[in-house]
Amino acid sequence: MRISEKISPFIRIVLIPSKGMRKLYDWTLHWGKTRHAKYALFGISFAESSFFPIPPDVLLIAMTVARRFHWWQFATIATAGSVIGALFGYWIGIALFEILGQPIIDFYHLQKAFDIVGEKYSQNAFLAIFTAAFTPIPFKVFTIAAGVFQISLPELIVGSILGRAGRFFAVAGALRVFGKRISDTIEKYFDIFSLAFMALLVGGFVIIRFLG
Repeated sequence: MRISEKISPFIRIVLIPSKGMRKLYDWTLHWGKTRHAKYALFGISFAESSFFPIPPDVLLIAMTVARRFHWWQFATIATAGSVIGALFGYWIGIALFEILGQPIIDFYHLQKAFDIVGEKYSQNAFLAIFTAAFTPIPFKVFTIAAGVFQISLPELIVGSILGRAGRFFAVAGALRVFGKRISDTIEKYFDIFSLAFMALLVGGFVIIRFLG
């Protein structure tokens, strides 16, 4: 199969309906300007681990740019929401796969990727979970699959904590360490960063096709 044939399903579901994805992106981002930002960050982090397409990094970055000295608090909220969301994804896989899990996999056209994840779990479940938690690879596929393939909860929890904390604390910590200069740059070129982040999101869906 040619590379273009492998990527094309993701072009159809992510790039072509870009207006819908952009609306979700903007909707996620707008919470950073409200008094409910922390609750929204937790909720989006939770949802992204099981069904929502937009990563919480979007909101985490916006909130940290606005209040850099709270970076550790925001990263902690995102990590907690994401790990609890991973447990929800696990529950979907083990108890509600036919009702919720399979429709989620079908919606994102990730059935083949789901099967590949099963193979990765048989090789090294902890490494697979950690890698998915730390990278742009869609985490929801791994959490749901963890329930279906009955990965041990300690592996799921520890791998999720290490991967998600490593990712969120690195993002928020970089904004804090590099100070106002990087914050001003992000604010000035936010539209460009938004497009880059959308490209990264698409890339995560593409990468999972090449895991095998």
